[in-house]
Amino acid sequence: MRKLILSVLTAASVAGLSGTALASGGGEPLMKPGFSWEGLFGKYEKAQLKRGFEVFNAICSNCHGLRLVAYRNLSAVGLTGEEIKDVAAAREKADAPNDEGLVSMRAGRPSDKFIDPFPNDKAAASANGGALPPDLSLMAKARVGGPNYIYSLMLGFKDEAPADHPIPEGKYFNTYFPGNAISMPPQLMEDLVSYTDGTKATPEQLAKDITAFLNWAAEPELDERKSLGLKVMLFLAVFTAMLYALKVQIWKNLH
Repeated sequence: MRKLILSVLTAASVAGLSGTALASGGGEPLMKPGFSWEGLFGKYEKAQLKRGFEVFNAICSNCHGLRLVAYRNLSAVGLTGEEIKDVAAAREKADAPNDEGLVSMRAGRPSDKFIDPFPNDKAAASANGGALPPDLSLMAKARVGGPNYIYSLMLGFKDEAPADHPIPEGKYFNTYFPGNAISMPPQLMEDLVSYTDGTKATPEQLAKDITAFLNWAAEPELDERKSLGLKVMLFLAVFTAMLYALKVQIWKNLH
């Protein structure tokens, strides 16, 4: 089901927008900082994924959900079992009805999917000036440019909009957001997050780390898929060589 949803969202994005890595508003080329998982031999850096989670947990999770990711999956980004329990228990969700049909709230568990920060979409929109914060589970795959779009968006805010491009009240100018008027205010500032590994939290570092985490959320099996692909290619290369050697052996006496 997850792969089906991912495929549909990706196809919709590609069909609705041009295939070039350009922002819809203004046509500015997206920034391309380069990521560890790019390329045939690329893979996630666990330290970066953990930093990205710290950014998400401290900043993004106040408004955005991650409905397709279970708390227990955070072990893949370097969290311990106790840390995962603490993260899950920080939010509550409705429990199953009891024998009398009454529903009470309970703390989150590692087996739960990420609990939304708001009880419903209307509450989320009301708390954000009428704009519904999107769920970020598949954000890295649902936009043209993918990770480069997220990275560029996070760093694309300008203090003032161009004189010929007025922005409605309550909106913010972002170079890379479609139409340039975004409801989300700038999020990344120097030392906004205190990384547990001591990494300096510059806006660029924060943007790169949250992008890595969101790409992992959308494609957690990337490392395994690449590893399997390389093994298949190696097998096919060896199998082809063996078939060629067999062909030569069979036909050598017929020439």
